[in-house]
Amino acid sequence: MADKLRLMTVHAHPDDESSKGAATTARYVAEGHDVMVVTCTGGEAGSILNPAMDRPEVAENLPEIRRQEMAEAAKILGVQHRWLGFVDSGLPEGDPPPLLPEGVFATTPIEVSTRELVKVMREFRPHVVITYDENGGYPHPDHIRCHEISVAAFDASGDPDLYQDAGEPWQPLKLYYSHGFSRKRMQVFHDALLERGMESPYGEWLAKWDPSRPDPDERVTTRVPCGEYFEQRDDALRAHATQIDPTSRWFAVPLDLQRELWPHEDYELVRSLVDTTLPEDDLFSGVQEKVCA
Repeated sequence: MADKLRLMTVHAHPDDESSKGAATTARYVAEGHDVMVVTCTGGEAGSILNPAMDRPEVAENLPEIRRQEMAEAAKILGVQHRWLGFVDSGLPEGDPPPLLPEGVFATTPIEVSTRELVKVMREFRPHVVITYDENGGYPHPDHIRCHEISVAAFDASGDPDLYQDAGEPWQPLKLYYSHGFSRKRMQVFHDALLERGMESPYGEWLAKWDPSRPDPDERVTTRVPCGEYFEQRDDALRAHATQIDPTSRWFAVPLDLQRELWPHEDYELVRSLVDTTLPEDDLFSGVQEKVCA
């Protein structure tokens, strides 16, 4: 087996780690590497999205229940987990949307939240870091702030002059953005379901896709084969029972069909301090050679 390497993936809320790249993390854990999920907020402002869990006693204890769900998902995936400790900003609604409250993740000074992530980064010492792109994957203020502090921490973690109280400097070698919700992927599954006489959950999404909006798939540099871990991914997702309806579109495409048509998870390499050749099929491409040189 290759030498043990370390992967960190940074997310905004509990359940994001299971809906974005979970099969990848499960694969690397199975291969003997160390994987840490960092969750920036507790998901306190989340709604109950599974009708079966929409009960008064659940609503009254939602923050604690979401922590329990996150612990179960981390156990299923085999990852280490760290809460960064910030408060969910919520998704403002209205036209114009209301201002975000003080004290939440998205309004916390960026140097404060970056320092906390640098602390974890210098402690865990990841070789590779994954986060969201500049749009946050979708424009939730916490997702955008997650992107901002992840990039800032990647750049700052190895600098001894920055955040001197946050531990010994450590420089990660590669930074990726995850790209899980592409138009191309939806179209592939939509067409395959219809061809087999099955109902597709993607028709409405595809019809509403703004043709002027670029497809994130065009940015993908790295496709990680991980089809054999799709069951683990889905089990982790179902562990977030307040957020995920097990009868929802998340599970509409049979796993065998997913493995046939799209047996990988997709990423964009945006920083690399090692030599690698694009396209890649391994987030650690070039890292092993650097670490063991």
